[in-house]
Amino acid sequence: MTIDRAAVASLVARPALQRLLAVLDGGGETTWIVGGAVRDVLIGRPVSDVDCATTATPEETMRRAAEAGFRVVPTGIDHGTVTVIVEGTPFEVTSLREDVETDGRRAKVAFGRDFAADARRRDFTMNALYADRTGQVHDFVGGLADLAARHVRFIGDPGQRIAEDYLRILRFFRFHAAYGSGDIDAAGFTAAVRARAGLDLLSHERLRTEIAKLLGAARALETCRIMIDAGLLQRIFAGVTHDMRLARLIAWEAACGRRPDPVLRLAALGTDIPEDAARLRDRLRLSNVETRRIHAFAALVERLNGSAGPWSLRDLRALALSFAPEIVAAAFAAAAPLADIDARGRDFLAAMARGEAIAPVFPLSGEEVVAAGVPKGPRVGAVLAAARERWLDEDCPADAAALKRILQQAVAAGRAG
Repeated sequence: MTIDRAAVASLVARPALQRLLAVLDGGGETTWIVGGAVRDVLIGRPVSDVDCATTATPEETMRRAAEAGFRVVPTGIDHGTVTVIVEGTPFEVTSLREDVETDGRRAKVAFGRDFAADARRRDFTMNALYADRTGQVHDFVGGLADLAARHVRFIGDPGQRIAEDYLRILRFFRFHAAYGSGDIDAAGFTAAVRARAGLDLLSHERLRTEIAKLLGAARALETCRIMIDAGLLQRIFAGVTHDMRLARLIAWEAACGRRPDPVLRLAALGTDIPEDAARLRDRLRLSNVETRRIHAFAALVERLNGSAGPWSLRDLRALALSFAPEIVAAAFAAAAPLADIDARGRDFLAAMARGEAIAPVFPLSGEEVVAAGVPKGPRVGAVLAAARERWLDEDCPADAAALKRILQQAVAAGRAG
């Protein structure tokens, strides 16, 4: 591919990075930029984190950085990685190394001084590109050609690379979703499927991180379908997968101009019923907030699939009282077949999808019910629920007179009942 040397030069010229390289690159040691920063700058993607590879040992890296006044954190020193913070910017600096012993989850390493050997132990060719202080790009494994072709390919034997760390199965699919074009690499796919039992050895946290990144990628739907056909996602989720529901959600995001939402995409892909949220929480170590969103989405989809409609503006407002508007809109987009929706309901749903509709806020409270003469106890909740139904029936009025009348009617009906 044609190397955009101006872009590489602009990366190297970042002041904090220049200061770091001035300290680490020289005096018998060589330090180059490596990996994602080089890959992304070459294809015009924004670069945030910059990693470096060095011939210096971790101890020498820390000594030089400390003498220069940089803050140093030994984040992964057993594997040769330290984080050097320059002008508030963190840089991961890793000593050149070879993996001498692996068990599919962790490795014992030996440090070296050979950049080509360091490249050969990495995962994909496009991740083994280096750039030196002059902006020259160094490619030992054919990464430039694969990057130009958007072809995600393992370095060397795919089976061996995967056996070194089974997370590379998921990284292979995630990188294909984010960077790939055309068919998935056949050798890598075959090796990933053969090694699928290794997924069971991975921590839930590592699975969660890769799945979230995959679901947020440009070709998430296409890649998930490949993984479903191979039985891989079912193994990870320990349950159902719904690629068509995911397809409808992604189409809705695009139509509304919304950014990819990996949590809602996971809900669309991996749930049938609300209880599935707990299974995904346990499988992927989801947060409480993520689990609640998935549970709400699944509950709404279950309700929609069990209803023939039609759905009115009043119905949608009632849902928006209980669920976040974005989840209501997403669930309607993902569920099929959709029930009929009246004209005002469609406008409200479209506004929720665009983030413009404000969910109605029921203005009455239990204290007001008690003040109206209802004794504290279960009847307060029942009267409040009845008042809310009347309020929805009357198009959610906000004036004090209407609210007083609605409350009085609900109280009277409760006494009669």
